[in-house]
Amino acid sequence: MNYVAPVNEQRFVLETVTGMGALGVESDLVDAVVAGAGQFAAGYFAPLNRIGDVVGAKWAAGRVVTPPGFREAYQAYVEGGWGSLDGPEEAGGQALPFALATVVLEDLGSANMAFALCPMLTVGAIEAIQTHGSDEQKRAYLPKLVSGEWTGTMNLTEPQAGSDVGALRTSATPASDGSWLINGSKIYITFGDHDLTENIVHLVLARTPDAPRGTKGISLFLVPKFRPDTDGNFTIANDVRCVSIEHKLGINASPTCTMAFGDGGDCRGWLIGPEMGGMRAMFTMMNNARLNVGLQGVQIGERATQAAIAYARDRVQGKPIIEHPDVRRMLMRMKALTQGARALIYAAAGDVDRAKAGDENARRRVEILTPLAKSWGTDVGCEVASLGIQVHGGMGFVEETGAAQHYRDIRIAPIYEGTNGIQAADLVGRKLALDGGSAIAELLVDIRADGANVPTLLALADAVERVVGWMQAHDSDDRLAGSAALLKMMAVATAASLLARQHDVAVARFAVGEGDPAFLNAKIATARFFFDHIVAEAISHESSACCGAAGLYALTDEELAA
Repeated sequence: MNYVAPVNEQRFVLETVTGMGALGVESDLVDAVVAGAGQFAAGYFAPLNRIGDVVGAKWAAGRVVTPPGFREAYQAYVEGGWGSLDGPEEAGGQALPFALATVVLEDLGSANMAFALCPMLTVGAIEAIQTHGSDEQKRAYLPKLVSGEWTGTMNLTEPQAGSDVGALRTSATPASDGSWLINGSKIYITFGDHDLTENIVHLVLARTPDAPRGTKGISLFLVPKFRPDTDGNFTIANDVRCVSIEHKLGINASPTCTMAFGDGGDCRGWLIGPEMGGMRAMFTMMNNARLNVGLQGVQIGERATQAAIAYARDRVQGKPIIEHPDVRRMLMRMKALTQGARALIYAAAGDVDRAKAGDENARRRVEILTPLAKSWGTDVGCEVASLGIQVHGGMGFVEETGAAQHYRDIRIAPIYEGTNGIQAADLVGRKLALDGGSAIAELLVDIRADGANVPTLLALADAVERVVGWMQAHDSDDRLAGSAALLKMMAVATAASLLARQHDVAVARFAVGEGDPAFLNAKIATARFFFDHIVAEAISHESSACCGAAGLYALTDEELAA
């Protein structure tokens, strides 16, 4: 099935949830970007989704080759300026809001999630260099990264150092010319090598001589595939190579690389920020990436929902299966979850823009919304993709329909960029106490204001407040045991409040005949389904959130394995 960007939905959410008008962008420009991004994604990225899955990225003789058509589509992406939307003007970017770039990335990922991972990782590299790099580094690297002529990666994980980043062993030794000699290996590096661009800029975590153990001793280095010569031209092959790529459940067109640095003793890197300041710089990349990973749930949710509705309309079992109540239940759930996740992530993106402009309240809100968006957004993507297979019935289990690919592709998203369990731990470990608890309290005030006319949402807000109070009175293990349940409750409550805002606008416009009545009616019905079903379910998680840790350890390790 062909992908069609949900332009009306995206534009409506930008207006009612993101507050695009307050970000200083003319309405006509917003409309042009939203429409153009959808057309580009449908025309260039979507046709390659199937071939990317079947053919996949290939590794041979130390280099990666992308599937047929990918190089041409990526060149069109660069020429269209799609990667430069929210880039800094001094580096050739258009300095448009991150929220608008979020819409573009949604379309690219819905069209082809595996392919969209390439520009998504570049965004994190740009943010890290812009925030922590030297003026010289910004001049040398940002223009090419912002334009998309070069791509960027994050090199964090090692075989013994996954979530425990402090266990990494990659080393950096100072050289006489101001560079550092990098030695070590990294695994699971997305687009660590490819044939789309002439250079790849790796951001690599490493440990300098005499640095303390753990995360305090970590530094961040800029390690290009081709490094500059004495004239500043990037012509010297650096001692960095891809030694293999993974064979995965999904996202087959995205090469997941094992990278070797310094096998020949001459891999050069340059320090970004201060020595042993790597964790701070890393989180600049990670926080950006976590919102974009949450967005992947929306990407796949949208594509899977479109495919399931199209199939249900055509498939006849006595009558078109879209008329059967259980199929209709699944389709409405897919639609409601996807719209709820989109609202949550677009709201967070708007707060990122306001925080960059100096709004302290927005900065605090992003701190709260990031773990919700990453974790619940990706869980939504998995659930919606699974429902999509169910709607297709037996044909959903057959690769030709594409329904299985959606599930295979999205299943990684709850794992990378900090597992969803880590997001929940961050919520109860750090975010509940943010600003003495006032950040959470302010969120609940806003949820109740938006949901004043939604009884289930008010009940959920009360339940969240009770759980937060319970957790503040209990120890770390008890909080962690209920963390996933609380995160889901908070994410659903926040999404519901944003849908309530959209619902009220849609009702008002429908009443006076303003706007597309079919779209407004669908928005009203979908929001009400979310309130009646998704919100009602979330209330039931209160007891689980407050059970404590004792039940998790009622069995010994041996008994658990018996």
